Amino acid sequence: MVTPPTPEPSAERSAETRSRILDAALREFSAHGLAGARTEQIAAAAGVNKALLYYYFDSKEKLYLAALELAAGRVRDRGMAVFLREASPGERIVRTALDHFDRILTQQEFQSLMQQEMMRLHKGEEGALPLLVKRVFSPLQAVFQSLVREGIASGELIDVDWLQIPLAVLGANVFYFLSAPVWRLAMASFEPFETEVLRARRVALVEFLGQALFVDREHGAELAKRVLADTPMPAPGEFRGLEVKDE
Repeated sequence: MVTPPTPEPSAERSAETRSRILDAALREFSAHGLAGARTEQIAAAAGVNKALLYYYFDSKEKLYLAALELAAGRVRDRGMAVFLREASPGERIVRTALDHFDRILTQQEFQSLMQQEMMRLHKGEEGALPLLVKRVFSPLQAVFQSLVREGIASGELIDVDWLQIPLAVLGANVFYFLSAPVWRLAMASFEPFETEVLRARRVALVEFLGQALFVDREHGAELAKRVLADTPMPAPGEFRGLEVKDE
């Protein structure tokens, strides 16, 4: 049976439909990967006919790539907005650490997709990671390196190998979330994704960096206090893909 051609929608409706499809695809691919995701489920979640998926994206693989680029673009834009704000290099680096923590809370789909892409790379499969590095991570890394070098040259930041600072700033967040199941098993009555535990971890991250990165620790402590005061934690309702538990 030949499927009748899908009529081309208006530009406004087309953009809204495409956006719904991408959001649904992002959730499905992050949960099941490229191989395990079902286009039927994506169409149902987006509230569209399955034929529309192929009308907009031609294939499952192109839909996956579009969803991944959407998530990565959000990360790039959000990161650049922090990097380019009016503040000292040290403050922007601390804000980057806090924004990274909050992004993991609110955009778990991207974390899942990146883990899947790294696994594909380790297996020798052709994936999207090289393209994402070129379009997203290389520009962010270049700005981060420039910030660190500027902060060291100005005397605000401690004089260390520049790469150690992003490893410390971002690595702590990644390790905490990835190792949460181990913390849960190793520490009695500890729930790493409880709202108040996450809130305390967020504060501890910024306070630690205020002491660890700055030549003048008093300056670092005051800066950390200011950053926390004007950057409230995302509401639990914004957490996506993370099993957060309230007390």
